[in-house]
Amino acid sequence: MSAQLRLRPPVAADETEFRAAHLAMLPDFLFGLGYEPDEPFDAYCRLLEDQRCGRRLAAGRVAATFLLAEIDGVIVGRASIRHALNERLVQVGGHIGYGVLPTHRRRGYGTEILRQCLIIVRSHGVARVLVTCDDDNVGSRTVIERCGGVFESHVDDENGVLQRRYWID
Repeated sequence: MSAQLRLRPPVAADETEFRAAHLAMLPDFLFGLGYEPDEPFDAYCRLLEDQRCGRRLAAGRVAATFLLAEIDGVIVGRASIRHALNERLVQVGGHIGYGVLPTHRRRGYGTEILRQCLIIVRSHGVARVLVTCDDDNVGSRTVIERCGGVFESHVDDENGVLQRRYWID
């Protein structure tokens, strides 16, 4: 990875590139968590800021930081860092979710996204970090293990998809 990967919150100027990224990941991965394409993008950015601050959280949600991953000003992926776990996240989802756009995979970006997320989640007082992935997602398994993930167990998610649960100390 020659250029520096940077995690940052989305801003209004990201709208076009964000929409393209969101569409590029469907139907298998939800890039924009809580994103409604017909809503104003600046309202979405405010929603993410409220979630980061733990304000006006929807039922079943926890405070979370949503960040875009960029290289040289180009969005290559995203991360969602949950500051705490609720009952659902303890089973599936964990503290950190991340994704790399298909056109940017196999360049080490996923590993760098997770590495930076670990620093951020620890700044919220989380010492032991839970990260999960689909059992058949070899790329994500590799990223998690590279970042120190220790496999704990398998669980089925709400759709019956087998998940791997990892802890990172």
